[in-house]
Amino acid sequence: MKKLLGLTAVLLGTCLSAVAGESGAQLYKPCIACHGVQGEGNVALNAPALAGQLSTYLERQLNNFNSGRRGSAPGDTFGAQMKPMAASLATEQAINDVAAYLSAMPVTVSAAAPSGDLRNGNNYYHANCGACHGGKAEGNARLNAPRLSGLDTAYLKRQYGNFQQGRRGSHPDDRFGRQMKMMSTSLPTEKDLDDVIAFIHTLGSGGQGE
Repeated sequence: MKKLLGLTAVLLGTCLSAVAGESGAQLYKPCIACHGVQGEGNVALNAPALAGQLSTYLERQLNNFNSGRRGSAPGDTFGAQMKPMAASLATEQAINDVAAYLSAMPVTVSAAAPSGDLRNGNNYYHANCGACHGGKAEGNARLNAPRLSGLDTAYLKRQYGNFQQGRRGSHPDDRFGRQMKMMSTSLPTEKDLDDVIAFIHTLGSGGQGE
């Protein structure tokens, strides 16, 4: 009887996961125009890659857009564009399903690798970023730190600037955003930021962060 109950539980869990995946795929369809069929992103549309990102991070950011914690600050043009798209996910379950669907996708790697001083980038990354974002920039759900590998240069640079200039992480309820806002002062020069981003690109798809 115990074996039968155990098998039933496994089958039920598998069925529920399949249903959630199908729902996530359907809910993601309006996002494809910007973020791509495989969640690979589109640099020309300023849309970041989403494939393989931590589900907890995706859920939090969608909720942040919906609550105004992100995308409401003056100057955050692309964040403001994302707000109505996030609002189309009307329930917490819808947000969770989309996040699970995207998180399960294979991580994409940006083809346009930037140039930079990789030794300097390595040193600054591991001194300032690696403890939270992981040695391979794979992210860490326990530390609420997203995956950085697979994200394009323009997006990484824009978000770092957004934190620096208060367009992101300034809302009093965005606790983790405020933490990153403080870290955005840790790189002395723009060249150091460029070197860190170049180093992140050498890490490829990284590992699994969860």
